[in-house]
Amino acid sequence: MVRKAPSVEVAIRYRQIVTRFPQRRLLVLGDIMVDEYIRGSVSRLSPEAPVPVVEVEAESFRLGGAGNVAANVQSLGGQAILVGVVGNDLPGERLIHQLEAVGIKSDGVVLDRTRQTTIKTRVVAGSQQIVRFDRESMSDLSKEAADRVLALAAERLADADIVLISDYAKGVISKRVARQILSLARRFQKTIVVDPKVHNLPLYKGATVITPNHHEALAFAHLPAWGQQDLLAVAGSELLRKLEVKAVLVTRGEHGMSLFEDGRVTHIPAVAKEVYDVTGAGDTVLATLALAMASGASLREAAVIANHAAGVVVGRAGTATVSREELLDALKDRV
Repeated sequence: MVRKAPSVEVAIRYRQIVTRFPQRRLLVLGDIMVDEYIRGSVSRLSPEAPVPVVEVEAESFRLGGAGNVAANVQSLGGQAILVGVVGNDLPGERLIHQLEAVGIKSDGVVLDRTRQTTIKTRVVAGSQQIVRFDRESMSDLSKEAADRVLALAAERLADADIVLISDYAKGVISKRVARQILSLARRFQKTIVVDPKVHNLPLYKGATVITPNHHEALAFAHLPAWGQQDLLAVAGSELLRKLEVKAVLVTRGEHGMSLFEDGRVTHIPAVAKEVYDVTGAGDTVLATLALAMASGASLREAAVIANHAAGVVVGRAGTATVSREELLDALKDRV
């Protein structure tokens, strides 16, 4: 019998994993946001101040934060069960319509009259971002809103294959919410995958996998932000030990990813042909990693597949999603 080449076997294995995505249901909990883009061109400076005048040519309104994680789950063929909070305002209303438009049910979205919907507005001239301004509430949810979020998550958790937490530190994931969600997930024996902000990392002690970027990992270990791979190894070990997680996947931009497991480190090189915009790439990584794990992938296999998904979206302008067909093409071309 002729044995297939290892690379062919690997490609077949990845394809099998990705083709299982449509059978998976993922609970996505976290900060739902709007990513707004104002695009135009610059040909002169303002006579009023030494700033460029942007002649606006296009505006777009996209799902951000946990909304973008859920959108990536959907575009990859999975089913996203989204729980989060928006303000009782026009942006919140538009956001809910957009969720429904991409097939995500909005019955897990809490309307909070005491908060505004988080909006990140980026002004872009050509390919250069000139300024970003944020409209947001960063305080913890009221007890009433937090109770509603926890109730909605508890109702939906049993039907989910994996729990994803998308924490942008906008108030949805408080100490109380994190503690109760992790406790519930463990009770139902659910895998918990978290994309955290650095100051909230201690909240996720006992999660299954966390996915900080390299700046966050180094900051947690009180190491210089410009640390090289040896310092990153120290940070990864610190995260594993202190948070008692099964694995830490550190995203490293143009350097790819590093997966830290107990006694094992795997460095995964970047695969993007061209990096245009890294906005939202972490959302794509979180969604793809969790879908792959739910579809039977090992942690290393899931990380490699997520790395290829990120390689697709960073070649696009602004917050973006990747389809299952695009991911399969990327895996076929680069494995």
